[in-house]
Amino acid sequence: MPFTFPGPPLLDFSSPDVVRTFQVINDGVMGGLSTSRLNLAPGSMSFTGEVSLENNGGFASCRGPVRFTADSTVLLLTVRGDGRRYKLTLKLDDGPRTAQYQAAFVASQEWKTLRFQPVDFHANFRGRAVAAPPVQFADVRYVGLLISDKQSGPFRVDLKEIRAEAEGSKSGT
Repeated sequence: MPFTFPGPPLLDFSSPDVVRTFQVINDGVMGGLSTSRLNLAPGSMSFTGEVSLENNGGFASCRGPVRFTADSTVLLLTVRGDGRRYKLTLKLDDGPRTAQYQAAFVASQEWKTLRFQPVDFHANFRGRAVAAPPVQFADVRYVGLLISDKQSGPFRVDLKEIRAEAEGSKSGT
């Protein structure tokens, strides 16, 4: 069981209203054949599908809106999965030419609360590292998940919640 935090999360994925704000973005936008879907699961949102390397494909992702407080310096993601490598993604706007910031993690089969700081995120545009200023959580407008890096096959990851806190606050993680 994950640690229980005081106060409400930024995103509670047990809420159908939150799940409805998320969208799937797969490699089909570039001719690939990967598939994925989002489903409400008991107490979480399930992101499942299959990554295909056919037609120069190789990624599946989802993204939804988020608002951090001005003093947010730590992002907490409660997640479980299939043991595969994923990336937590952050975008400052929804523009097609905007870089996204990515932090890699492995989704273990047990619920875990993962802790991220701005330094954990690296700017990326269409799979390539780019020069960009460090991310500030208060500037982020979209958060998502990505599975890529030539990892073909089925995947499943469940998201319970996303929280933010100011550096130095006590979370128990």
